[in-house]
Amino acid sequence: MNVVELLYAENSIGRKKGIAQQVLGFFLSVENLAYTKTVEVRWAGENGVWETLPAVYVGPAGDNREIWCAQTWRQASAHSSLPGNIQYSLYCRANGAEYWINRNGANFSIAADAGLRLRDGLTLLGVAYSPLLQVDQKTLGVTVAVSAILHPQDVFVEWSTDGWQTTNRTPCFYARDHWDKSQQSNARNPNQYGVQVYTGRIRIRDAFRVEYAFGCVSAAGELWDNNDGVNYCARRADLKVLTLNLHCYQEEKQDAKFSLIARAINELDIDIICLQEVAENWNDGKGDWNSNAAKIILERLDKPYHLFTDWAHLGFDRYREGVAVLSKFPLLKTEARYVSRSHDVYDIHARKTVMVQIDTPYIGLINIFSAHLSWWSDGFREQFDMLVAWANRRQTKAVVASLLCGDFNIKAGAEGYMHVVGASDYEDQVLKVNARATFDRVFRRKEPNWPQLLHDDHRIDFIFMRRDSALKPTAARVLFTDQEYGRVSDHVGFLMHLEPR
Repeated sequence: MNVVELLYAENSIGRKKGIAQQVLGFFLSVENLAYTKTVEVRWAGENGVWETLPAVYVGPAGDNREIWCAQTWRQASAHSSLPGNIQYSLYCRANGAEYWINRNGANFSIAADAGLRLRDGLTLLGVAYSPLLQVDQKTLGVTVAVSAILHPQDVFVEWSTDGWQTTNRTPCFYARDHWDKSQQSNARNPNQYGVQVYTGRIRIRDAFRVEYAFGCVSAAGELWDNNDGVNYCARRADLKVLTLNLHCYQEEKQDAKFSLIARAINELDIDIICLQEVAENWNDGKGDWNSNAAKIILERLDKPYHLFTDWAHLGFDRYREGVAVLSKFPLLKTEARYVSRSHDVYDIHARKTVMVQIDTPYIGLINIFSAHLSWWSDGFREQFDMLVAWANRRQTKAVVASLLCGDFNIKAGAEGYMHVVGASDYEDQVLKVNARATFDRVFRRKEPNWPQLLHDDHRIDFIFMRRDSALKPTAARVLFTDQEYGRVSDHVGFLMHLEPR
């Protein structure tokens, strides 16, 4: 199979507010050669002018491949005609190499207002695939294209919302006026390419994800499209958790950096933000709420967030220094307590942690702790053990996950990290998602000399999650580096994506 392959193309002409409009779409199968790659469709209408249409990632497919999509539309006007019949080719650039798929110079083609055209050889394919479920969405519409040469007797979608522990089968229906109903188009069903379109609707209710595959029964037997063996999957948005040490007002251009942090939260739509070294003016120990760093960031967010913060000690001789949690979801419970032996506000090793409980949509109750602990030689072990004991006391049957987030002042693989591995059920989620083989050797098998595996890992900020939690990490990203939004602190931020197991 080529690095980039056509799955199907769409060319339909309808009307929007009385104006003729032509919709073009190209769904592609792309080999996952590299995380960073360029995928494009080069196309031309009847005027012969070639245009470049960028494709975007849609979701995974089987055999180390991905689904990508390029879409555009054109409106007719007094000065321009619709593109009409389309010819096109496919392009991919990855790892410095370029790949062209153009049928040896003949190009692909699809007629104006034809509806869908499948790649040659495909006879059953899920189309109009969208992997993201919206908030409050209770049903999922699905569409499948079937070649008329199958003479289908029954077309259906088989699906599950619990990882295939139970399955459901829902019929898909054929309607000759499909294109007229969906786009006010005159495209035929089936069309000149022998493609029939069937649609169905899955009742997902409050499920976090639904996996599905299409089946077709014909005289020749049963045929399946299961996305090359991995099934199609539509799911709610991941829960996104960020941890970041703010560096206690020690940054140059501090106000601009607060705005940069808010911009990242807005653009990445982060759900929960755990902050450390959250400072406000000392003001004789009374504090100054208007100068509180977490409050300032909160006020620059596009969406409403809930904030809980508390301070622990005098920082840099002029600030009340503490920790905070910002949450897109309401805070059901909040708690702050010292996890250090010292409660002296003039002692830098008087360390306080804040805890919030959040009811996250489609996931359930989660306990989040934002912590800033001392170095190993200054009390880390006692502080971490107290934090874990506290978290375990708050762990009930109703709580699906507990996360310890923050600046732990222990290097990965060093003594403090060894204590986390050996003395608790909390595991390093960034390591788990970014280096699973190493994670298993450290946290699961606890192989002899495992600290050596982390010799080059210099993190001291972590997101630890209780091992029996009902969540799993799906991605981890480092933010606020020279390449990602820019520096805002002497620490980087870690953004974790989580979903139900």
